[in-house]
Amino acid sequence: MASYKYFIPTPSTLEELKSMYRKMAHKYHPDAGGEEAHFKAMDAEYDSLFDVVKNLHRNKEGDIYTKDTGEESNYFKDIINKIINCEGMLIEVIGSFVWCSENTKPYKDILKNLGFRWHSKKLAWYLSPPNYKKRSRTNTSMDDIRSMYGCVEYETHQAEKIA
Repeated sequence: MASYKYFIPTPSTLEELKSMYRKMAHKYHPDAGGEEAHFKAMDAEYDSLFDVVKNLHRNKEGDIYTKDTGEESNYFKDIINKIINCEGMLIEVIGSFVWCSENTKPYKDILKNLGFRWHSKKLAWYLSPPNYKKRSRTNTSMDDIRSMYGCVEYETHQAEKIA
């Protein structure tokens, strides 16, 4: 088994890997003050792990199951790297979805161009995984969704003000 420097403990599902990547990108991204060498090494580890866990998912009962996502490793990385510095935005990785809330209005066009959709009842932007098919029209609250699928949330960096 390969040993990893950045993704410890080793994620067992694609959703766990994405959550960990978001946290690492926040720490190591050059635009966030990280070193480019560390970011590139972390990025390479993500690609390696992605191939291992890309079809492994966890259901709301906590059981791991296999389902082909058809997703490429760069898809999620590109999305996160394009929104990581949107000031004041709250980014949540919930299961396979990425949700953006709080200060999103200035970034509306960026989110639209990346494929995010506005959810008028939840007052947030969301990005579903490629080839996702909505199953039902239930009105599940965000708190219920977070508890069912787990959630990792991040606030984007605040721009430094020059006095």
